[in-house]
Amino acid sequence: MKICICCSLSFTNKVMEIAKNLEEMGHEVLLPDGVRLRLIESEDFDPVAAKREVDTIHEHPRKIQESDAVLMCNYTKNGIKNYIGANSFCELYVARYFNKPVFALNTLPEQKYIHDELMAFDVIVIDGDLNKIGERL
Repeated sequence: MKICICCSLSFTNKVMEIAKNLEEMGHEVLLPDGVRLRLIESEDFDPVAAKREVDTIHEHPRKIQESDAVLMCNYTKNGIKNYIGANSFCELYVARYFNKPVFALNTLPEQKYIHDELMAFDVIVIDGDLNKIGERL
């Protein structure tokens, strides 16, 4: 199965471990291009420039469209448990637009400004168990 990962770039190291595990399970993994840039990050790393350089506005939705499912890797960030940022939220919207099943690695966050929308997306929470992705498809 082809799985597209969506995440905050600050979760890069954790996401690389998830991608490795999925690949070991036989899945093809599509990562955000920003993750690649984050891995070679320098002291003057500029996340805005990185997003422009890889054209995330067009590239990641293309990956979502060609995938079989989307996995949202959501971890605690800035004191928000299981954070889903603006970019990731937009990517979830794209996934639902293309009728892709959406999985969240962890429970959905209590972010009031997106709570209702997240509930309407019918996100499947897998509680860290990657095997649940294959079981649900």
